[in-house]
Amino acid sequence: MNLHEYQAKQLLTENGVAVPPGQVCSTADEARSAAEKHFASGARRVVIKAQTHAGGRGKGTFKNGFQGGVKVCQSADQLYEAAQAMLGQVLVTKQTGSDGRLIGKVLIEAASNIKKEFYLAVLLDRALSRPIVMTSSEGGMDIEEVAEEHPEKIVKEAIDPAVGMMPYQARKLSAALGIKGDLINPAAKLLLGVYKVWWECDASLVEINPLCIVETSDRKQALVAVDAKISIDDNALYRHKNIQEMRDLGEEAPLEIEASKFNLNYIKLDGDIACLVNGAGLAMATMDIIQHYGGRPANFLDVGGGASKEQVTAAFKIILSDPNVKAILVNIFGGIMDCNVIATGIVAAVKETGLKLPLVVRLEGNNVKAGLKTLADSGLNLVLATSMADGAEKVVKAVGGR
Repeated sequence: MNLHEYQAKQLLTENGVAVPPGQVCSTADEARSAAEKHFASGARRVVIKAQTHAGGRGKGTFKNGFQGGVKVCQSADQLYEAAQAMLGQVLVTKQTGSDGRLIGKVLIEAASNIKKEFYLAVLLDRALSRPIVMTSSEGGMDIEEVAEEHPEKIVKEAIDPAVGMMPYQARKLSAALGIKGDLINPAAKLLLGVYKVWWECDASLVEINPLCIVETSDRKQALVAVDAKISIDDNALYRHKNIQEMRDLGEEAPLEIEASKFNLNYIKLDGDIACLVNGAGLAMATMDIIQHYGGRPANFLDVGGGASKEQVTAAFKIILSDPNVKAILVNIFGGIMDCNVIATGIVAAVKETGLKLPLVVRLEGNNVKAGLKTLADSGLNLVLATSMADGAEKVVKAVGGR
């Protein structure tokens, strides 16, 4: 589950990480009032940020023609105009696709007097099976771009989860960023706080980009998390009622929301061949092989290792809610999964939904003979495949592909 920037900053603040003073607003009048308070407190500039889970806000374009989801304003009136142009409007970025995202909230902050930008993230390194803290002196840039052009500027520190991040590791990373003098200890404290958020919130990612050295009103320097992104592991949400309440369904695709009700992992894509698969790795391979044979997958749908008949039926209904779907490929490898349970679910789903689209089914593994017999005895008009490649080739042919 992704969080909005203002929500991420709330969690960071609770763990001692400094963020710019700000307020989240839902109307242009609220935004102007917040800006007026910042200017009255001595701020020279105030920034307004559209709140969306998608990245690339600053370079995005609203469908009303307004440019940019992040604006630095010189007056409360200028910020009011920007808020009017953003709120209730659809922002299109490189991550939203052409549909864009409807903006319902904006974050109003005193603009920081930035002297230096850094990148900081905490995530899980699956190769090491440990958390890592990753930093770079190239803040404000996409980390993928830094990794490609300046890999030597990315510094990583693996953390032993049994003891957590140690102060010496935080100081080591601070020094690697070139932070010196009076800022070393505050930097180490900040890094420890960011790691604490990652660990205690069961996050999959905490990203601060940029983490900045800023000049305060009394001409001193301080470290501030100017932007923040946090993603929470869905499997751990039951432990965090306060974070569950932060979920914004408006940022999620309706079919993905429906799928989550049945514990199905569903992501809509732009193709026309729907996939129903058990296991994320097999789902990825299935999408790849569909493309290999000239087709385009319409979704990623993982029913998991122990799907029930009801879940399979729900999966078919979700697939058929996408008007772009022209054919369905079911690709099941039964390990824990019983192939006959899937077959029974397929029969029930086809009869309940009145499926008319081409349906290709490949079953293999646990109790496959019973599953194939169930399909054969059902009288359904479907195509059986003997392998993943055979299934992909047949379903692509069914939609008129090569």
